[in-house]
Amino acid sequence: MKKSKAPHSRREMLKVTASSIAGLSGLTMTANAAAQKMERRPTVRETVKITRIETVLVKPRWLFLKVHTDAGVAGLGESIAEGGTQTCAAAIKELEPHLIGKDPRSVGQHWQAIYRHAFYRGGPTLTGALSGIDQALWDIKGKLLGVPVYELLGGPMRQRIRVYAHAQTPEELKEKRAAGFTAFKTGLAGLDDRSPCAIDHHSDLEKIEKHFAGLKEIVGKDGDLAIDFQGTVAPPTAKLLIKALEPYQPFFFEEIVNCQNIDAMAEMASQTHVPIATGGRIFTKWGFREILEKNAAVILQPDLSHAGGITEVRLIAGMAEAYYAALAPHNPLGPISLAAGLQTAAAIPNFLCQEQVSLGEGYLKNPFKVREGYLDLPAGPGLGIELDEEAMKDKLGHD
Repeated sequence: MKKSKAPHSRREMLKVTASSIAGLSGLTMTANAAAQKMERRPTVRETVKITRIETVLVKPRWLFLKVHTDAGVAGLGESIAEGGTQTCAAAIKELEPHLIGKDPRSVGQHWQAIYRHAFYRGGPTLTGALSGIDQALWDIKGKLLGVPVYELLGGPMRQRIRVYAHAQTPEELKEKRAAGFTAFKTGLAGLDDRSPCAIDHHSDLEKIEKHFAGLKEIVGKDGDLAIDFQGTVAPPTAKLLIKALEPYQPFFFEEIVNCQNIDAMAEMASQTHVPIATGGRIFTKWGFREILEKNAAVILQPDLSHAGGITEVRLIAGMAEAYYAALAPHNPLGPISLAAGLQTAAAIPNFLCQEQVSLGEGYLKNPFKVREGYLDLPAGPGLGIELDEEAMKDKLGHD
């Protein structure tokens, strides 16, 4: 048998040991240096206070807000009541006395206090203001903990989020397809909004059908095309349109009638196999309750900047799940609202598709990118976005 090597001398062993200790010491020093460079985050027991709230009018028609803290972290939110942006900004100003000096991490408590603080509750202005504040508080909480908001909501259920784009013409649709989208939404081409009771001529129906059929052909079998009635037509007209468009298998019919007439919507939903969607003008869980109970829609579209923010839309998703309904969050707004929608979509089981009109080009330092119809899950802390203040200079203010 071959003799084994003689053991190291005592001196050699000491040299090896000393070298190992030096190496470990170097690693420890490197780790300590790295730890010192990391931004120090407040512990749970340490106090963090809201110091001020800033609102910014941003073109084309958006209202961004920043909630600042004494920890050096600011949260982003997007509040809006279309046609009443200044009113919404004033509502946020009125809420400042409650928030200044408070810890932003008590997100749920602030939501309840803001919603229930006065005799009158809900409506577009109050829930618009509350929604943006809620988004900003979640953003702060995620940044302070160093994790995306969806991690605070139970963790991601998917690694990418499907999004859809708006397209009214064949040219727009081709452009959006080339940009990577596979899902789209269009409107009722040529229908006069000023005659909501009934169509004037059956030729109007033929125009709408022909237009939709042309767009659907461009989308192809691998894509989806929804159509938005925008609540501008009366039930008799809506019924005719539904039957004319059914053969083209729309992704969904949105707001087939005004959202205030839930019984009419429920009646029409029972007469078509195409999913009915609604919710862009509905606020809070209480607004969606009757829609679910009456089976008026199987796709709910709460808006993260209208319905009550991340806190409330997550609860709406839970209600919808109990009725086997899906969520396709409404968002014809800006990239902060989109970011809030993506965080929510990542964490709920019954997500379908996210609306968007801006991926953040010219507003965000790292705009979202569409890949095969999807956006990758945001990886940064909080909402996972950072505004590009320099690029936004020519987009401040609007009337």
